[in-house]
Amino acid sequence: MAEKLAIGGGNPILTRADYRNWPVITEDDRRFVNEVLDSGIVAGATGPQAVALQNEWREFTGSKYCLTTGSGTAALHMALAAIDVGPGDEVIVPSYTFLATASSAMHQMAIPVFADIEPKTYTIDPVKIEAAITPRTRAIMPVHIQGCPADMDPILEIARKHNLHIIEDAAQAHGAMYKGRICGTMGIAGAFSLNNLKNLCGGEGGLFVTDDENVLHRADLVRYFGDECDEQTMRQKYNASILGYMYRNQELPAALARGQLKHLNALNDTRIRNSEYLTRELGKIPGIIPPYCPPDCKHVYWFYAVRFDPQAAGLDVDARRFRIAVEKAVFKEGVLVGQWQVMPVPGQDLFHSMIGIGKRYPWAINEAQGVTYKYDPRDYPVAQMLCDTYTNIHSIHPPNGLDLNEKVVEAFHKVFSNLGEVMDHADDDIKPGFDGRLYGVG
Repeated sequence: MAEKLAIGGGNPILTRADYRNWPVITEDDRRFVNEVLDSGIVAGATGPQAVALQNEWREFTGSKYCLTTGSGTAALHMALAAIDVGPGDEVIVPSYTFLATASSAMHQMAIPVFADIEPKTYTIDPVKIEAAITPRTRAIMPVHIQGCPADMDPILEIARKHNLHIIEDAAQAHGAMYKGRICGTMGIAGAFSLNNLKNLCGGEGGLFVTDDENVLHRADLVRYFGDECDEQTMRQKYNASILGYMYRNQELPAALARGQLKHLNALNDTRIRNSEYLTRELGKIPGIIPPYCPPDCKHVYWFYAVRFDPQAAGLDVDARRFRIAVEKAVFKEGVLVGQWQVMPVPGQDLFHSMIGIGKRYPWAINEAQGVTYKYDPRDYPVAQMLCDTYTNIHSIHPPNGLDLNEKVVEAFHKVFSNLGEVMDHADDDIKPGFDGRLYGVG
């Protein structure tokens, strides 16, 4: 007789106490943070921690130049501004990503144009990029989603063919590699996030990298109000040469990120080991589709996303309803699961209200020339399929190890051995997810 499901009143496999929280705080973190407190320098683009982090990340990635920033979003916006993307220009972005990939273009009065994703990696589909290019296209922003490298070789070839810039959104991909190359270093610029959830945690902050000195200089102007410093005194001139923003990082987040960077490879190794174990074991269960890592690539698993296929599980039910039912059942077994993005980005209200920088801007710039923009999530069927069928399993992050993930696998076996009962509870008032402390949020 099958074991009674927790959703039906049985005993759960796991409790919240089985999970240990991220980030892993080490003596290196404490040492660098104490250096900030002892120095009395807590801010400034030339602060010792910010400068040291820039140098250390530059060395880690092999980039010529690096700037610390206030966020990964700031780094993306700086990159677009630095290559002179402007009003009416179009930037091609994936239909499945975080909003900032698209909204950073809008902050330059440019227009995001979406391309659908590949069904195995969930990264932008190069074929769909080619189809989305118009005379107004200026840049392509591939995203190394959830730590999985985008297929960069054909993307770079498309960019060369059409004389376009590549800006890599590597916010979730610290240490990920594509055919021997560090993600974030293959385009004209790359952007990384340092917020609390990321593989490289600073609490908040970001990193901008480039090999182009002119792009570096312009991005640095954008980072702080467009105001240059006097070359002799290094004091601010208070005479802005371009429109800039306040995108600097601060010393305490930079210090924490420096400490975390010393352990990034080891921490990523733990994520990879946990994820590969889940992939191997969950892949044995009909109806579960683990994430995919392309050949010759290093996936660093910011999140671990699985999809569910009811037909493979032997059920003739709606795929979205099946995912919801399974998600609720494994959550009641104590497995922390839940979605990240719940719809393709072009399905978000912003792209239907077109309230951007004022009503209908930036779209109105090109609409005045007879160009129309339509954001229909049905035009991105792979992204919609993913949103209908996936959930994230939040057990892969250090300091958690295989002992926790063995119980996760046990919970999935229990649920998939009772799918009839699982479907009976599909409409139960259960909201899967995790509490913020799991990822360092108060």
